[in-house]
Amino acid sequence: MPSAHPSSSPSSSSLAVIDLSRADDPAERDDFLKQLHAAARDTGFLYLTGHGITEAETARILELTRAFFALPEADRLSVSNLNSPHFRGYTRIGHELTGGASDWRDQLDVGAERPAPELGPEDPAYLWLEGPNQWPAALPELREAVLDWQQRLAGVAHRLLRELLTAIGAPADFFDAAFADRPHLHTKLIRYPGSAPSGADQGVGAHKDYGFLTLLLQDGVGGLQVVRDGGFVDIPPMPGAFVVNLGELLEIATEGYLVATDHRVVSPPGAVERFSVPFFYNPRLDAVVDTVPGEYLRSAPGVAHDASNPLHAEYGRNELKGWVRAHPAVARRWHPSLVTAA
Repeated sequence: MPSAHPSSSPSSSSLAVIDLSRADDPAERDDFLKQLHAAARDTGFLYLTGHGITEAETARILELTRAFFALPEADRLSVSNLNSPHFRGYTRIGHELTGGASDWRDQLDVGAERPAPELGPEDPAYLWLEGPNQWPAALPELREAVLDWQQRLAGVAHRLLRELLTAIGAPADFFDAAFADRPHLHTKLIRYPGSAPSGADQGVGAHKDYGFLTLLLQDGVGGLQVVRDGGFVDIPPMPGAFVVNLGELLEIATEGYLVATDHRVVSPPGAVERFSVPFFYNPRLDAVVDTVPGEYLRSAPGVAHDASNPLHAEYGRNELKGWVRAHPAVARRWHPSLVTAA
């Protein structure tokens, strides 16, 4: 674990660059797996190239992200997440919390496009996390583009997850059933609108992602930082690469062998805007995450198991807790009993 108050003086990044296309070359495959293993084991962060997503595709999704945030505020607020019991839609600047403090960014949250659930009193509340998205009428092309992007990245993430399991000597298909049929896909379109008037630089506060894999597309502005050796280091944008990080559930499923690392975004200076599109690849909400078998467990440091900890139960319980803490106003409006429980 990093120190509670890591240094804020950044140094340069030394993340591994992993070329996914090397996995297909028999002459390169062994070295590819060794490099992937080392990156996941040592830092939990890497740059991913050779993923098959074209420059035109990434340029288009960033173009539409900028177009969304360029809409008049009334158009963005027409899809406010306060309208959604599924926590989908637009969050105004400062209205999402990380570590109890406001993040200086605004965003649009999109998930898999599914009908609203009809829940009975015995159904788990986390099923509310499935449902329809909200799309701005003023930017009709956004819907198809984001949903297509989400499916494209789900394919990349699933392949990477299988290669990661292979790299540590585990069955490649171990999580296939957990992701089958209804994986919990989540995409954010994010704007960091420069420095907060207060002078605080929390674009998004230090945190670990609590799922499986995150694939981040960022523009050229920078600001992402990751904890290394007790301090934060910069993770500068790399053209053509996604920044990939592992979530807490992979750390727990491998008894602490793989690493989920604290990271944050420092607000850009002045009035400079930063745009990013993170994609979160997670299993079905009702999936129970078991320990991944393999000889690697001989070297796993272990994690503290607690049956009441939602990280060790159905995935959806942990996901819901995160949403309630980050978006308390939405939770109070639609799920007041969960606010008390959280």
